[in-house]
Amino acid sequence: MKRYRFALASCLLTVLVMMLPSLATAFDFDDVIAEARGLADQAYKPPPPVPQFLQDLNYDQYQGIRFKPQNSLWAPSKSRFQVMLVSPGLFFKHAVRMHVIDAQGLHDIDYDKSNFTFDNEELSRRVPADLGYAGFKLTYPMHDAGTQNQFLVFAGASYFRAVGRDNAFGLSARGIAVDTGLPSGEQFPSFTEFWLVRPAAGDEVVSIYALLDGRRLTGAYRFDVRAGDATVIDVKARLFPRDGIQMLGIAPLTSMFFYGSNTGRPLGEWRPRVHDSDGLLIQNGGSGEWLWRPLLNPAGLKMDYFLTENVRGFGLMQRQERFEDFADFGAKYQDRPSAWVAPQGDWGKGRITLVQLPTRTETNDNIVAFWTPMEPVTKNQTLSFDYRLTFGDRDIAGIQTGQALDTYVGDGNKVGGGNSEGAYRVIIDFGDGVLDSLSADAAVTSNVTAGGDGEVIEHFVEYLAPVKRWRLSILARPAEGQPLQLRAFLKKGEDTVSETWSYEIPVNNDILGGRR
Repeated sequence: MKRYRFALASCLLTVLVMMLPSLATAFDFDDVIAEARGLADQAYKPPPPVPQFLQDLNYDQYQGIRFKPQNSLWAPSKSRFQVMLVSPGLFFKHAVRMHVIDAQGLHDIDYDKSNFTFDNEELSRRVPADLGYAGFKLTYPMHDAGTQNQFLVFAGASYFRAVGRDNAFGLSARGIAVDTGLPSGEQFPSFTEFWLVRPAAGDEVVSIYALLDGRRLTGAYRFDVRAGDATVIDVKARLFPRDGIQMLGIAPLTSMFFYGSNTGRPLGEWRPRVHDSDGLLIQNGGSGEWLWRPLLNPAGLKMDYFLTENVRGFGLMQRQERFEDFADFGAKYQDRPSAWVAPQGDWGKGRITLVQLPTRTETNDNIVAFWTPMEPVTKNQTLSFDYRLTFGDRDIAGIQTGQALDTYVGDGNKVGGGNSEGAYRVIIDFGDGVLDSLSADAAVTSNVTAGGDGEVIEHFVEYLAPVKRWRLSILARPAEGQPLQLRAFLKKGEDTVSETWSYEIPVNNDILGGRR
């Protein structure tokens, strides 16, 4: 009898345990993958837009809609991660579905207009009670335990942006890029649904699932996020094309470059530089080479491709981190983060694509960088990409060799530049890494080559004692009607002691006769 009672009690306990919701059974990444795979078999339906009057708001009007921080998700708990919700309007033209996964199961996050304050009462009256949210902002006590700081924002298409502890918001990442820069026109798939896994009080990582939908593909994403000196996001992407895609951009980064030390200064501008990022850094897995490409604000669309094999990393970097580099106390460009993508596993053969668009203002993002697989993307494929995305200061890539810290370009037929008509004087200041360990009289030499029919007239290296840098000076002339393509690196004996600096001066530029 006792044995029977024990067996019955055990069965009842098993049934009760099975009935209790848990994080493991409520919802997980496999469920998002299943949704994305099933969605790819259906015709694309764009998310319904929010009312037109919200889309027509100007910047100041939209800024007048503010989320109440005291209403943040998880605020009553002791979790260091909290969630502020984003209103649709202006750039954010549709709502997204949002859910929380916790110990009690899966819950919808329903729209509540009282979560916001509105500067404009008439606007407040017109906002529908079932509007929905456009995305969310994660907060974390980055500086002190009593203050929640915004450090990660998901809002608008598949865009998200993050900062490290001492950064101001700047460049953005995206879930995916489709045909960016191509004549056929770029498409912008959107994250349409999010699941936020509620962290425990002491957790240092918060997990987010996202469903992506677009005309050409669907996708399932997992983001495991850690805040700190740098914000580190481990990304898992599973993609399901609805159709063939000419140029699929994996781990895209989007930034702004208006002008810098390597370009002319627009008429009337007083600041030395204006940019969120100043260069593209690549670490190739096949050769192990580190390559640096300074950014441009070209006269027309410019597409550059860098072949890679088992690429180890790429990123858009902000190497200027001093106030005097920009002298703009309001914009704080010196605090804008760099972003570094480190693939997990072997992505195989592909290329890093750099898209540079012309802009007449600093308010337009005109730079995009991403990795593209060498093999064409076809319908009914399943594509898997894992990578670590880090936002922080310029050292996040872990580069140990010398770096090109500044690039200057001028007329090679002027006093201080040279006396060669049609030539350019190009100056690159290298520093950091192994260069810091060299004595001022070290025998550092340069290797400089020109692409196509370009001519390298001279090049030499000298040590700049006041700033402890090594300056490479190049005088070079392009072939008639062609851009000037240059590659350079520093050597000490047979050892390479710097990254490879790679640059192209377009035919139509603002150095030898301005377009601005």
